[in-house]
Amino acid sequence: MTAETQNNRAAISLPSAFATRSVTEASAFLREQLLAVIRRHMPEIEAVVRDNKAGAGLAPRQMARALQAQGILFQLVSIAEQAYAMRRRRRIEREKGHDKLLGTFDYVLSSAANAGVPASEVHAQLQTLRIRPVITAHPTEAKRVSILEKYRRIYLLMRELESTRWTDREREALVKSVYDQVELLWLTGELHLEKPTVEHEVSWGQHFFQESIFDLAPELLSSFERALKRHYPHEKFEVTPFFQFGSWIGGDRDGNPFVTNEVTRRTMRQNATASLNYYRNRVVDLVRMLSISERAAIVPPAFKEELNRRLSELHDGAAIAQRNFNEPYRQFVTTIMRKIDNTLAATNDEPTSGPRYTSADKLIGDLLMLESVLTEARSEALATDLVRPLRRAVEIFRFSTVRLDIRQNTTRTTAALTEMWRVKTGGETPPDVKSEEWRAWLLEELETPRGAPIPRDTLTSETRDVIEMFEVVADMRARLDREAFGSFILSMTSSANDVLGVYLLAKEAGLFADAAGVDHVTLPIVPLFETIGDLQDAPAIMRDLLQIPVVRRSTHAQGDLQEVMIGYSDSNKDGGFLSSNWELFKAQARLTEVGQEMDIAIAFFHGRGGSVSRGGAPTGHAIAAQPAGSIRGRFRVTEQGEVVSFKYANRGTAAYQMELLASSVFAHALKSEREDALVPRKDFDEALEEISFASFAVYERLVADPDLVTYFQAASPLEEISLLNIGSRPARRFGAKSLADLRAIPWVFAWAQNRHSITGWYGVGSGLKAFLETRGDRGLELLRWMFEDSRLFRLIMDEVEKTLALVDLSIAKQYASLVADEAVREKIYKLIEDEWRLTRDMVLRVTGDRDLTERFKEYEARLTHRLPVINEVNREQVELLRRFRSAQDEQEKEDVKVPLLISISCIAAGLGATG
Repeated sequence: MTAETQNNRAAISLPSAFATRSVTEASAFLREQLLAVIRRHMPEIEAVVRDNKAGAGLAPRQMARALQAQGILFQLVSIAEQAYAMRRRRRIEREKGHDKLLGTFDYVLSSAANAGVPASEVHAQLQTLRIRPVITAHPTEAKRVSILEKYRRIYLLMRELESTRWTDREREALVKSVYDQVELLWLTGELHLEKPTVEHEVSWGQHFFQESIFDLAPELLSSFERALKRHYPHEKFEVTPFFQFGSWIGGDRDGNPFVTNEVTRRTMRQNATASLNYYRNRVVDLVRMLSISERAAIVPPAFKEELNRRLSELHDGAAIAQRNFNEPYRQFVTTIMRKIDNTLAATNDEPTSGPRYTSADKLIGDLLMLESVLTEARSEALATDLVRPLRRAVEIFRFSTVRLDIRQNTTRTTAALTEMWRVKTGGETPPDVKSEEWRAWLLEELETPRGAPIPRDTLTSETRDVIEMFEVVADMRARLDREAFGSFILSMTSSANDVLGVYLLAKEAGLFADAAGVDHVTLPIVPLFETIGDLQDAPAIMRDLLQIPVVRRSTHAQGDLQEVMIGYSDSNKDGGFLSSNWELFKAQARLTEVGQEMDIAIAFFHGRGGSVSRGGAPTGHAIAAQPAGSIRGRFRVTEQGEVVSFKYANRGTAAYQMELLASSVFAHALKSEREDALVPRKDFDEALEEISFASFAVYERLVADPDLVTYFQAASPLEEISLLNIGSRPARRFGAKSLADLRAIPWVFAWAQNRHSITGWYGVGSGLKAFLETRGDRGLELLRWMFEDSRLFRLIMDEVEKTLALVDLSIAKQYASLVADEAVREKIYKLIEDEWRLTRDMVLRVTGDRDLTERFKEYEARLTHRLPVINEVNREQVELLRRFRSAQDEQEKEDVKVPLLISISCIAAGLGATG
């Protein structure tokens, strides 16, 4: 260590165990570490960073580094906040008991037992409990894996610093380690130098499994078992692997030309390899631990016979027996390890000999056998504590880590189907896909036994690709795992014919249970309803679809279950925040009724994003506000971009977030149909319908204004966001430049960057004002009643209020100055300014508060710390955009590009969400 480094560190006081136990003190300590690093490497910007400035007037390279420093500080503050939240939960548990801690199984089951919920109902709900977070590769994550790993190490070191057990010498060593990690952060580029490939995104997703999820998901099941035993002590419950993970990474083709069939194959192998490597590592641990001598423990004779048979199948079986002499359990586990090694080799098409696992079920069977013989040997605790977690991990992750969904849109599937029509009819022009003739053809093809496949050389490459997409599912299931795939998601579904067409494509690919291809499809087909119109049409579409015999047979084979995906992002972009939430709620309630009519359970897959605008409300509140009976223990939800990092990068946070999701779903299943707060009220529903109608009209006028596109493109970093290289997928589905074709993620991202944030509030004020003008004082009384008693309305109002607090009109006006056309600038900005002021006034009138966010003290404190810096970065970003767009040559443009892109990442880090 140099003298200069020692002097830099000497300025940093050694924190006591308690100095890192508040967010403010921990943040200050981390800030000083970063300033010490800057003092060593770039002292000329230390004062700028210390004073929370963005670097105005600095040279481009220095400005970029100043902006990067502010972005790093936001991430370090997030670490302090997460650590504090964990300590607070522990304090509540110590002082009041685990059953008083919200978001836990103990809390839910304690409440249920105290409310007299019978054990029989708990049993019944356990039978249908199926929860699956689905990790997606939506381009909303700006942090590279190498950066995530460094933040993870800092989090762990800060946890260590909380302890009182260290001596000053040991504490100093920990502080030095924190400094080292901060220095590495400073010296590592935050930005992706090249656009990430799908393979990069797969590795990014697997990072979180390796860091936390593989270990914690089995523990979640054990936690549930313990809570059941505590609160229903006289009952025996079977907890199945109800909590699993899905993924879209490598399977989401919707608008992403880089996800090909070969990419999906490679993704499946990567996922399988990740799970098998995890099992192998855990088996190696078991080999080390299970040194049980047959002289000291009972060894059932049948087990010894089975062990001898397995050893005889291995080329080194005799050596294993000799090396671990008189240790049969260790020998048995070693045979498991050999089979996993051979399975890994086969998965990656490497040469192998000897026995391997042909399915995850075989490995599960071996681990169950080991549990059984240990129990028989009176070592039940060893079976439960050492073997069962691994067995449960295999039940959860199998040989695929995740259940991969395949997603494609109706434009692509319909194009393939129309070509199939032409080939099958000798070149005739296909009818309109909405026509009865088209439907009759689809039904006839589905009812007719499958003949020889259509010769692939008669089809275009695009159609072959669509059909082969389904063939990949059949092939990789057979090669890797029968549960390797989750479902097929059909984007842009607008009719039952759209879904029937996918059934026919699956039949052409041989993805039916019977050779004739008439019984049922083996891959669940899930329609995705995204726009306001599609959500309104969804009940009629599903009622129509569920009357078709092949669909009924397929849903019956899937447990009399039909999944429906609902899109929060596009419905918000289509209708505004309030109307989107209301239409999503109504669609779920009506689809649930359709399912009851048809005697089929409708399960919902929630396509949520990270920001409020895309459905990213607090987990517990969002689930509690779903319509009564709409969940019943079955819940899928997308986890996107920075949400994945926030929830799963650190083990403590990951454990809490997983239990919060699972316990919230279980609580809704147990209580929703008996809770007054979710009983439909005609007066509440009528009020929301009126408010939504007026809100939608105002929002629609804004997005339909032909000048909005001009304003949005100029007054935000919309086009520049694509230069960030934070996702493999293009920002637009079909490469068009229209607002309608722009994806919801950049739409939300750019409005957040320019501090307008219209996606989380625009139109709400006008909706409330119109309602009060019609209803008067009684209307206000009703709204305040709804604010107290309607979970949906309360959720909407809470999230609107928090989003309004992120808007800064003075900064928004600076972004508006980038619009060259004065008339356009003044018109659009005035609409937004007036609506913001109206919405603020209406929200405060309903809530009865004096100021925004006064009910959200922690949120308010968070903004107080962050907004001054974010505001500075915003102001600098405006000037960077101006310089970037007016650059006279490529060199000048390149000089400005890096600080501009870092400013985008910095603001996203400060706000805590991108899309």
